[in-house]
Amino acid sequence: MAGVPGWQLRYSRKLFYTDTLIIVLSLGISEWIRLSHRFSDLAWNEPQQFALIRDYTLISLLLAYGWAVSLVVFDTRDVRVFATGPDEYKRVINATLTTFGIFSIIMFAMNFSTGRGHLFIAFPCGLFLLLCGRWAWRKRLQQQRKRGRNVYRTLIAGEAEKCDHTVRQLQVNKIAGFHVVGAITTKDKELKATERLGNLDDIETVIDEHLPDAVILTGSDQLTPQRIREIGWYLEGSNTDLIVATSLTDITGPRLHMRPVSGFPLLHVEYPEFNGKRYLTKRLFDVIVSGFALLLLSPVFLVTYILVRCDSKGPGFFAQERNGLNGSIFTMYKFRTMLEGSPNQQLGLLDRTDGFGPLFKLKNDPRVTRVGRFLRRHSIDELPQLWNVFRGDMSLVGPRPPLPNEVQQYTEWVHRRMLVKPGISGLWQINGRSDLPWEESVRLDLFYVENWSFIGDLLIMWRTIRVVVKGVGAY
Repeated sequence: MAGVPGWQLRYSRKLFYTDTLIIVLSLGISEWIRLSHRFSDLAWNEPQQFALIRDYTLISLLLAYGWAVSLVVFDTRDVRVFATGPDEYKRVINATLTTFGIFSIIMFAMNFSTGRGHLFIAFPCGLFLLLCGRWAWRKRLQQQRKRGRNVYRTLIAGEAEKCDHTVRQLQVNKIAGFHVVGAITTKDKELKATERLGNLDDIETVIDEHLPDAVILTGSDQLTPQRIREIGWYLEGSNTDLIVATSLTDITGPRLHMRPVSGFPLLHVEYPEFNGKRYLTKRLFDVIVSGFALLLLSPVFLVTYILVRCDSKGPGFFAQERNGLNGSIFTMYKFRTMLEGSPNQQLGLLDRTDGFGPLFKLKNDPRVTRVGRFLRRHSIDELPQLWNVFRGDMSLVGPRPPLPNEVQQYTEWVHRRMLVKPGISGLWQINGRSDLPWEESVRLDLFYVENWSFIGDLLIMWRTIRVVVKGVGAY
């Protein structure tokens, strides 16, 4: 049977050393700041200074130990959350909140006031550094996985069509780390996405031959409940993970709940909600961030407006009707990046489009001005949409706002992308923007609509910054 992958152990150790260093560093910085402040009040009273050093050091040691234990209890270094999804960050946040919450309650109950300021400094500093540390290691692991390193050697077993579908999904998301070495299918069935290694009757033999790190069962009439149990018993005690894939795609954890009934696992899928307190939180966040950004970026607005007006004849801003929430029409604002009257010239360029589906895009559009090309590349032309966000027409994160003529070409289910407000950024922007095929763009939008989360929005906004700086897929 396969052993524990060496990279997995090394990665866990690196996370442990990094977490420990950050805990010590953040507590040390906090203690130094607090002692420096308190010493200035005590002048040269050495006994009191020594007592303070002793008390703060004791608090730091206890807090460091509790913090480290909490990171273990919350499984923040669980292999199942390596490199993908927000769960790793959530666990780190929950572990940190729990640690400092417990210590705060204890200190309040004991009326111990010496280290309260210590906690208030160490908490934000430590949490920020922990998240940065995890992000840095995650990026390194993802880059290695894109090169085929630090991956799980995986076998797929099931019907040929389902195996092909699963392999394609895993190949699209290489950072998940599943490297498919082949598939086990029914007899005489051809595979398009990977190599066929054997029949479903010979699963154990193929496993012994290839020693995979994971076996994914995709479903087949031959894979009866009894047969799946036998495979699980065979793998028991080994380091090969057994994973059962469902036919559900594009649905994330918060909407999935396991309901065991008499030993039979039922997967309960909740319907997406499009109102309530989660969306109230999203709206409050949009108002606060967009309002602050409008004030902070007002000098950029002024300079850009002047450059646009000086570069070519016409207004500084461009207003266009778009479809928003539930298909309602609103006016979206951008900095003008094309020559005046350009929308009227689009009809003559339709045969040259580089876009997909109903989208019209032209990489070397002759209507784009010199300044406009730079603004588009770095998405500066989108900044006026912060006013749309502040007004409530749009959100900071959401599906791409479509044109009315695009909506007229939508098939039935594509209209679901308008069940939430459109966004300045979204999954479409951080996954290729204008280079995305139409079907993939729609899939990402629908995925966002049905699986939105506040943490997910924050991650999208963070990744948007990198994409905008690089100018990937913008034209």
